[in-house]
Amino acid sequence: MTRLAPFALGVCCFVLLPHQALAQRGMADGTNTVTVSGTVFSESHNQRVSQASVRLCDSGGNQVAETVANDSGEFFFRYINRTTYILSVSANGFQSQDIHVDLSFGSDRGMSVFLKPLPGKSPAAGSAASVSTHEMSMPQKARDLVAAGEKKIYHDSNAQGGLQDLQQAIAIAPGYYEAYYQTGMAYVSLGKSVDAEKAFRQSIHISGDKYGEAAVGLGALLVNSGNSAEGEKDIRHGIELNPNFWLGYYELGRVLLSQKNFADAGKAGEQARSLAPASPLVYRLLSNVHLNEKNYSALLQDLDAYIKLDPDSPAGIRAKELRMQVAQKFGDGKLAAAGDSRTK
Repeated sequence: MTRLAPFALGVCCFVLLPHQALAQRGMADGTNTVTVSGTVFSESHNQRVSQASVRLCDSGGNQVAETVANDSGEFFFRYINRTTYILSVSANGFQSQDIHVDLSFGSDRGMSVFLKPLPGKSPAAGSAASVSTHEMSMPQKARDLVAAGEKKIYHDSNAQGGLQDLQQAIAIAPGYYEAYYQTGMAYVSLGKSVDAEKAFRQSIHISGDKYGEAAVGLGALLVNSGNSAEGEKDIRHGIELNPNFWLGYYELGRVLLSQKNFADAGKAGEQARSLAPASPLVYRLLSNVHLNEKNYSALLQDLDAYIKLDPDSPAGIRAKELRMQVAQKFGDGKLAAAGDSRTK
């Protein structure tokens, strides 16, 4: 039989992860299109709401496209026709909200969406993006610069521009350790690992070693540089500091996968998926685990989820090819039956 090649997890994956959004492609061509974007907030707590479901519907309520708000509560739909839409936004623990948006004569549109918590219920764990008391204590101008920097890094693929915004934020608020973490991520995107390590360590130092995201960032950087043992320690420490940070579990899963510890790598991947079900690279990790375990039924499910979230990138095309190979070799029906028998 032809050997199934791994759905490769390269070092470059790290720079794509933290707030990766789901781009909407191919909905319309030409210049007569617009982009609508927004940020989802909790009305009562002034927190961003991550993993909110956002449906773009026509004026009759028929769905045109769908996405999920990223870890910063942000969403966007690109290349949509100039007409009237309904945005339907929902999240666990919150009341759903429908917003009518008229783009018939306007340009690109940005908005803030405030969701009301359900009476007597708290939002589900992980649904409210972490906006700590410390971060809220930073000057508004510095916070605005960090938000602008994150958008340039993760949405616009403009790491250099994002880095400039972050450096301005740090100049205004030298104690802004979250900005140092994002600075490290910008340097990672630019391929400047030495500068990235300095920024992560500065974030850890200023926070008094209480900021899990920076520990995970440093650990992943060390792993990618070949220092797997120390990197794994930092990643695990970051998870201890912030057990709701999905990226920590993803990075731990990558380390365990490289150690051929497939059982624990799968557990880490499952934890990452429970916290960030709309992150494509979580399914990329799980697909590699299940491929190595020869669990082809689970592998097909991973690939289907990945392809749905990231259909057109080189990795998405590779996922389609791998899925076709698996289905041709073993057959979807037989794999489904085998999966059912294992659960009995």
